[in-house]
Amino acid sequence: MNLRVRTELSIMMFLQFFIWGAWAVTVATYLLGIGFNKADVGLIGSAAPWAAVLSPFFVGMVADRFFSAEKVLGVLHLLGAGLMYYASTITDPMMFFWVLLAYALCYMPTLALVNTVAFNQMDNPGKEFPSVRVLGTAGWIVAGLIISTWEMETTVKPLYLAAGCSLIMGLYSFFLPKTPPKGAGKKVSVKEILGLDALKLMKDRSFAILIIGSLLICIPLTFYYNFTNPFLVQSGVTKAAAKQSMGQMSEVIFMLAMPFFLSRLGVKKTLLIGMLAWVVRYVLFAFGNNEALVFMFYGGILLHGICYDFFFVTGQIYVDNEAPRELRASAQGFLGMMTYGVGMVIGSNVSGLIANHYEITEMVNGVEKVVGQNWQQTWLIPAAMAFVVLVLFALVFKDPPRRQPRAEEAGEA
Repeated sequence: MNLRVRTELSIMMFLQFFIWGAWAVTVATYLLGIGFNKADVGLIGSAAPWAAVLSPFFVGMVADRFFSAEKVLGVLHLLGAGLMYYASTITDPMMFFWVLLAYALCYMPTLALVNTVAFNQMDNPGKEFPSVRVLGTAGWIVAGLIISTWEMETTVKPLYLAAGCSLIMGLYSFFLPKTPPKGAGKKVSVKEILGLDALKLMKDRSFAILIIGSLLICIPLTFYYNFTNPFLVQSGVTKAAAKQSMGQMSEVIFMLAMPFFLSRLGVKKTLLIGMLAWVVRYVLFAFGNNEALVFMFYGGILLHGICYDFFFVTGQIYVDNEAPRELRASAQGFLGMMTYGVGMVIGSNVSGLIANHYEITEMVNGVEKVVGQNWQQTWLIPAAMAFVVLVLFALVFKDPPRRQPRAEEAGEA
């Protein structure tokens, strides 16, 4: 891969994740500011997970079979730009949900498409892809820095920013290297797309426990994605979006450290540390403040690398190691559907209902109005949920034995 192609792909990744970081971090703060309640925010937060469940149909049955990836990428981002701008004009919760769902159905397939474009240009993806993909994390971080620097967190402007960048990405995509459809002429089934071929692996106790545990841990983790920015803003933390980007910086660091921890701790202990990090994060949020204990807020944010990498990445590695070669892709798809899809759809709605329950209200001129939030109780609930999952997982999941190369792999070395 030459320098020109590397630069094109790096810009693509930067724009791809800049768009997501521009709206996803602060949208709840904006929506609460225009009168939506927290149950509304939870429902709206489930739009992206719903799209994560549905988007494989589009990628597998349409994008991979009939059209060049870079062209599909361009069309989807252009549609996304229009939908995101339209969302910025909406003040009705249900209408906002449906429009954001339509937007997410355009955006979520592009996560796979940018990888397809990138891999198609690489001679050695194992070595070349990480240095390109890290620009995506940089894009997310820069989006947060811009939002905070321009003091846009409580405004509709992040939606404008996302729409504008989507427009740029849409146009830019048509100039990316040609990437023909990789599945042209191949038959594909719904079962294959959703990874349901991997259901047979649920007969293995440890695999089934990992899938169930991953789904359950996604329920409390959505509290972080939906309500951290409103929590920090209401707690008086300035430039909250920029400070939240420390979580992405932490993610990069711990991603690089993953081989060290996995080789020394094994799968089970690494997974448990990831789960424990969610418990600790929420406890830190519950008992910290924006004065002498503000370090607890920052600690909770910086735990993101452990929270995400130690559980999700370790889970993906476990699935890749344990699934037979012919089922690895299906097994990863099934894990993704159960976590990023089903688990987060449930979790997002649950988080909204629980956060709504702990609102502080007062009667103002005969009308009940929200005047605050019992954030301590709001965070202790997901902390308790994550702790229960942690204990159950520790009791029933068995660490797999040190893996020996499979027969078919021995010949590949």
